[in-house]
Amino acid sequence: MLRAILVFAVLVLILDAAQPGFFLSSDGRVGLFLIALAIVAWEAYLLKYFNGEKFLEIKRGLKDYTVDCNNLNRHIEELEGTRLDINSYDYGLGRRYDTSRYNFKRNEWAKIKRNGKVHNCSASVCKAANDQPFKYLCKYFDIDVSEETLTHLESALNNYLAAYQGKILLEKERNRLMQTLTDPLPSLFYKLSRKRLAKELGFEPVRLVDINFQSYKFQYVSAGGNSSYEVSIVLDIENLEKFIKYLGDMLRFRNSAKGQRALMTPQLREKIKRRDNNTCQQCGVSVGDEPNLLIEIDHIIPISKGGATTEHNLQALCWRCNRAKGATLPV
Repeated sequence: MLRAILVFAVLVLILDAAQPGFFLSSDGRVGLFLIALAIVAWEAYLLKYFNGEKFLEIKRGLKDYTVDCNNLNRHIEELEGTRLDINSYDYGLGRRYDTSRYNFKRNEWAKIKRNGKVHNCSASVCKAANDQPFKYLCKYFDIDVSEETLTHLESALNNYLAAYQGKILLEKERNRLMQTLTDPLPSLFYKLSRKRLAKELGFEPVRLVDINFQSYKFQYVSAGGNSSYEVSIVLDIENLEKFIKYLGDMLRFRNSAKGQRALMTPQLREKIKRRDNNTCQQCGVSVGDEPNLLIEIDHIIPISKGGATTEHNLQALCWRCNRAKGATLPV
């Protein structure tokens, strides 16, 4: 921010020098010059401070913490990268040519998209998909109502929830660590250049953005190209939880033995955390030891080896132990 102000100030001074008085009065030029001078002095101080032995000693003392935070940051990015293996049925690709005698505009034809996340359909199917999104999502996006599908979606939800919580806890932990350094660091420096401080200490940038949830679309475009209609189904955390319940109810209705097991929901995740006292069942670290510790929910016997989503097969693990175990979805 300060660098941007400096660049702007210098640019205005240069332009004003070319046409004196056009942009600034004499007092304005002096004021802007003093601001630019102050910013240059501040930047010079930062450069000197960050290369001084006092700061380098602080950085060395914090190295283990920065490495741990950076590993958590990468773990969160892996969780955010979880993809749902859901695509529309491939009906093949055809080529359309307008051979009519008249010069019709057909503007809506340009809206037609063809990919695995878009299903082109009739107006009636589009309307029905709006009324019963999950039913038509299963029907037209080749989703098999099975234990395998349910498990896949539950794992995705578990990853999304961990990523969402992890980003909040990671930012809190980084701020906590930097606040502990306010004594050895000038307070004004900490307030004005926090991002620069984090970078110089070795913290990697935290991408505090929303998870890119996958969206599925039913799209109708009239044959004449004059009207269109679409329905979008975004499988965010709230909708994904509802979709999991929908599939679970379908499996129970079919009297599936596996369909009787618990569903991985935010409520179940919090219940397991409370049961295990927010303590990692492998290494023993707890939120009492680390206030901003990310606790994840793990299947003791992995799904791939026949484990089920039941309370006795679920445990609380810290993110380090869970990452080492390597039970996330493929990206």
